[in-house]
Amino acid sequence: MGRAVAVAALVLVTACGSPGDADRPTRPTPTTSTSAPAPSRSPVAPAAVREALRAVEEATAAAGSARVSSTTVMGSVLSMETTGALSWADGPVGRLTLTYTGGEVAESMRDLGSVSMQARLLPDAYYARLGDAFADRARGKHWVRYDHDSLDELPGGSGAQLKEELERTAPVQPLELLLACESARKAGEDRVDGRPATRFSGTLTVTELADSALKRRLTAAGVVTQSVDIWVDERNLLVKKVEKGQLKETGELRQTAFYDDYGLKVSVERPPSDDTVDFTELLDGRGGGS
Repeated sequence: MGRAVAVAALVLVTACGSPGDADRPTRPTPTTSTSAPAPSRSPVAPAAVREALRAVEEATAAAGSARVSSTTVMGSVLSMETTGALSWADGPVGRLTLTYTGGEVAESMRDLGSVSMQARLLPDAYYARLGDAFADRARGKHWVRYDHDSLDELPGGSGAQLKEELERTAPVQPLELLLACESARKAGEDRVDGRPATRFSGTLTVTELADSALKRRLTAAGVVTQSVDIWVDERNLLVKKVEKGQLKETGELRQTAFYDDYGLKVSVERPPSDDTVDFTELLDGRGGGS
């Protein structure tokens, strides 16, 4: 099939890994660091803030699942709205509906016949349904499969970026970022959807992180700087997050997500194999005609 369609599919999946939001910060793009690792420091927020964030982390992790709605703006690349349900108890699992409202990706989607896409996350793979126009160019296959283990082989660092996006689908990720952030602080009391909530904020620069594993992951995904704001309810559950960042290649990212209905059951079926094409087949031309 035409490489243009393959590339469009890759851009789409890279953009979809996390709940999208129009108020989200632009995500950093993969960046390469040639400097030696920074010496380990004793970073992190004041003890009281850290203790509060740990309580939120534990409660959110224990809940295991939630409903999500979000908006994302990533420079001129895309504007996107996402709704769905996610589980993170045993790796990211979920169903999402993504609607592209602007940017280059929306134009690519229009070329494929629809600006809306279904996505399914399973422990071993990510699936994206791209519609009938795509299927016409992919031997009738509507679904594209992205194997988690082979993401590093995707071109241009896109696989690493997708891995990071998948991590962001769960509300546990912003807590990890805040816990690694020296500037993390309690930013006051607020209301989310009419309910009381406590706000926590922090900003980090990836090159200054002491957590080497987190640093490597964010660097591979192209994150340069990141700010995180979360709102926590009386149950210690994260109900809103706003992330703002700088991507090396695409510029500013803004992302806002809302979480509710914690603990709901999330069941996801694998798409039919006879209606699915592997992304690697699209890249090497085995997935369809030119």
